[in-house]
Amino acid sequence: MRAPAKLSTVVSTKGQVVLPRAIRQGRNWPPGTKLVVEETSEGVLLRQEPVIKPTTVDEVFGMLKYDGPPVSIEEMNARMMQSVAEDDARIMRDYRADLDRD
Repeated sequence: MRAPAKLSTVVSTKGQVVLPRAIRQGRNWPPGTKLVVEETSEGVLLRQEPVIKPTTVDEVFGMLKYDGPPVSIEEMNARMMQSVAEDDARIMRDYRADLDRD
C-alpha cells in the first residue's frame, strides 16, 4: 500500500489556512462546512462539526406530546407491525410495477 502524499499549506497574515483540494474533496467538505479544531499532542486535528448537536435524554424528553388515552406496549407493537406490513405491501406493489414496465 502506498503512503498518502504529504500536502502543505501556508498560514496567512489573518491566520487563515487553505486546505488542499484533495483533502476537501476526499472528506466531502464543500465551502461553508463547519469544522471543529482540536489541539492534540500530535498537532491540530480538524473534524467536521456534527450536523445535529448531541443531546441528552433530559433535553429532548417530552418534546413529542401525545394527547390521547394511554396505549399499551402490545397495542404499540400491533400498530407497528401493521405499519411494517403496509410498507412491505407498498414496496412489493412498486417492485412488481417496475418489473411490468421493463
